[in-house]
Amino acid sequence: MDSILRAAGDLLDTELSDPVDLGGSRRSTVVRCRTATGGSVIVKAFAGEPEGLRSFASEAAGLSLRLAGPELLAVDAEVPLLVMEDLGDAPTLADLLLGDDPKAAAAGLLAWACGLGRLAAGSVQRKADLARLWARYDKGVPSWEDEPWIEQNSADLLALLDRTLITVPRGLAGELAEIGAVRAEYPAFTPGDTCPDNNLMTSDGLRLIDFEFACFQSVFLTAAYCRMPFSTCWCVFRLPTGWAEEIEHAFRAEVVDAYPELADDAVWRAGMRWAIAVWTVDATVALLPRTLEDGPLHPTRRPVPTRRQLLEHRWEMASTLEEFPALAATMRTLLGEVAGGWGMPPLQGYPVFREPGSDDLARELRSNRQHLWIK
Repeated sequence: MDSILRAAGDLLDTELSDPVDLGGSRRSTVVRCRTATGGSVIVKAFAGEPEGLRSFASEAAGLSLRLAGPELLAVDAEVPLLVMEDLGDAPTLADLLLGDDPKAAAAGLLAWACGLGRLAAGSVQRKADLARLWARYDKGVPSWEDEPWIEQNSADLLALLDRTLITVPRGLAGELAEIGAVRAEYPAFTPGDTCPDNNLMTSDGLRLIDFEFACFQSVFLTAAYCRMPFSTCWCVFRLPTGWAEEIEHAFRAEVVDAYPELADDAVWRAGMRWAIAVWTVDATVALLPRTLEDGPLHPTRRPVPTRRQLLEHRWEMASTLEEFPALAATMRTLLGEVAGGWGMPPLQGYPVFREPGSDDLARELRSNRQHLWIK
């Protein structure tokens, strides 16, 4: 920690002190520090292994686009670390969804969807800029845009099903190949990890943090976070009836400015089903091997679903994907032969929306979007 503070202080030409751990991950250490003048900054230092180095290049390049997120104050590519503006202690979307104010949570959801859609729409001409910035910070690890992660997940799923003794329907391998072949359709910028705990609801509106997976990807992969919801996250419960459609509509209304063809319902629905397939395969590969013993998706936050509850919910949604009948059949098999033996209670609704009147709230907010937390 002392070496991190010294390196960051040298970048800013000031002394940093009183580091407060903000969580980080196995790839990074994130601390809030006091400056010699009494202000504060966020310092993020990255591990020297491949995933840490990729995360550094992604975050440094993504923030350097200055499309979203905190202001990037300084970068040391050798350590590697970066110093960012401190956005304060505003609640995250996760805080609101696990809290007790349904109106604030609903407004936060729509602000999040609109903000991500606006970011996507405003970024489509900046792909070359991100590539140039990535080259500046490149540490020798492919970006997520260049990493064949969808194809790798497909291969891993087939191997996993074989080990689990699940009968693979005819045509599954071909469908998985088809899914991997359309990954770059309607590309736009995303911070990558757009989960509820990485979205601050500040007095100035939505602010995004955590750009470790920043890249250009299909807008459908981001839009699926509205529908599923939160495709790769821990803060996942069921939304009230109609709410997934409402926040998805808010996202879509923004991105059609950049891609007018997405106003076509047939194009949109097909793209969303593709994205749900991608993320369901991703979740199955990541979590199914860890369900021999169930456990919470987050080490400390409560309430939180378990790995089995999340997977069962994902499989239910993917079991009706009409474009991919073999994958849908596989999901139904997993529901019957795997989840059927778990005896888990179904995934519940978000705590903040479990009170009577949530449907009335949805109707109210649909007709009063101008008053939401959207800036």
